[in-house]
Amino acid sequence: MAMNAGARSALSGLSDLRKEKTGRNENLWTKILAEVQSTDRNKLPSCKSVLVLGDNECGKTTLVAKLQCNEDPKKGSGLEYAYIDVRDEYRDEHTRLSVWVLDGDPRHSELLQFGVNSKTVADTVVLLTVSMATPWKIMDQLHTWATTLHQHLDSLNLPHDTAKQRRDNMVYAWQSYIEPGDELDGGAGSTVNSATSPMKPTQPSSQGVGSGVGGAGGQGGGQRTSRNLDDEAVLLPLPDGVLERNLGLPIFVAVTKTDYMSTLEKDFDYKEEHFDFIQQSIRKFCLQYGASLFYTSVKEDKNCDLLYKYLVHRIYNFPFRTPALVVEKDAVFIPAGWDTDKKISILFENLHTMSAEDYYSDIIVKPPTLRKTVVREVEVCAEEEQQFLIRHHNQLAASSPLPPSAAAATQALVANVNRSPAVVGSPQMPQGQKIPDRRVSSGTQPGQMASPKKLDTNKPGVPGANEGVLANFFNSLLNKKTATTPSPTSIKTANGQLPDKVLMRNDAAAELDRLTRTAGKTAHTGALMSPSLNTNSIANNNANNTAANTNDAAPNNSNNNATDC
Repeated sequence: MAMNAGARSALSGLSDLRKEKTGRNENLWTKILAEVQSTDRNKLPSCKSVLVLGDNECGKTTLVAKLQCNEDPKKGSGLEYAYIDVRDEYRDEHTRLSVWVLDGDPRHSELLQFGVNSKTVADTVVLLTVSMATPWKIMDQLHTWATTLHQHLDSLNLPHDTAKQRRDNMVYAWQSYIEPGDELDGGAGSTVNSATSPMKPTQPSSQGVGSGVGGAGGQGGGQRTSRNLDDEAVLLPLPDGVLERNLGLPIFVAVTKTDYMSTLEKDFDYKEEHFDFIQQSIRKFCLQYGASLFYTSVKEDKNCDLLYKYLVHRIYNFPFRTPALVVEKDAVFIPAGWDTDKKISILFENLHTMSAEDYYSDIIVKPPTLRKTVVREVEVCAEEEQQFLIRHHNQLAASSPLPPSAAAATQALVANVNRSPAVVGSPQMPQGQKIPDRRVSSGTQPGQMASPKKLDTNKPGVPGANEGVLANFFNSLLNKKTATTPSPTSIKTANGQLPDKVLMRNDAAAELDRLTRTAGKTAHTGALMSPSLNTNSIANNNANNTAANTNDAAPNNSNNNATDC
């Protein structure tokens, strides 16, 4: 009996050891699974997004491309989507920050439902962009897009408790800001400071952007508190005018193209007080909406990297140690929670010719020289082919068939060819031959021949060179025939003239008529001939023929006179 009792106790103890070992193994796996689950929860979320609003030509696309490190930005229309690669170098993690860029036309505000809805509004921040190239439009654009955003948020019909919680998160984020370097040592601030060491980023909150910003404590991780005897952290109330229009979303105001300030000074006589007046107006707007302010220039690369670092700080709680920058007029940076009306009033000291209470449009006036008339391209309608051909055919038919110079050359040539050196009753004119019509050309006295001018027909480019060559050729033929004719003592005709001489003159007249017809056809085809040169050439040929005929007739007359004697 005793043996059985001992065996039973030993078996029960062994079973207890087995159960304990099994429990330990289960606890180990449970611990590993819990660690994996917590690691997944602490990864950078991929649901965050930035909504970019602004008018056209205000630099939205260029600024987003700069944040993306994209050197070739491409502008779209409607609602554009892009993303920014975000990398956590400490934990070697990366994610994508979605970017929605709305077209500059407010009528496209209906597209906001695809970028910001009731499910994504908790993970969204807003970037309002205005351009320093058109400073007279800045305030109107800010109020217009803020109103558009407010109307869209109202259309989401968020539950009252959710909307109130988001507004409270914005108030807490503003109150919990503290200047970098002014963190409290010990007490309530020690825990916050240890959680937000610059060497290690804080864990992103699972309650969205608003709670993440407020929970971690903004820039530097500190809190604006008042230290009492019990070292209890007490948040100070909001100053007057701060978050009067709380939309429940973190808002960033980016003034782009600040490099244009130098152009405003040179061309439009802007002074320091003008830029101070613009800055104080924008800062008052940021106070009302709890927004941050950035003066950026992509061209000169000013505050672009700073904007990126501040965005990932507010969205993913990355460390950020840059204080407010208000010294350089074109590189201003004011984080949310730093500014107050008292700080803004410092700018009033430089306003000598204006007052801070003046209307913005009365001080920053649009210059009349910037009015550019939009030249629209006129639509060109192509003419039908048949109508085009008919119109040009009618124009060609109505125009002169020959150029004026060619027509004048042809008329002068025909008039000179019709002139003959023979006169009525002369020995060279055979009886019964009809006297041709004589016409005197302009510039020549009746009964006078124009002074002959030698035409260099061998020179290239001289009009009528071919006709001169042909005339010389036929003159040489006539000379050859003259050399082979019988002597003056040969048989004569009834009127005392040689028959060969008569035939020779007839052949020469026929050749000249043929040359005249050929020259007329050539002028019709567009060849230009010099009237003075052709007239002189033909007059020279006629004078030569007249001289030859006179020389031939002189021996005949002398022979006749000798016979009569």
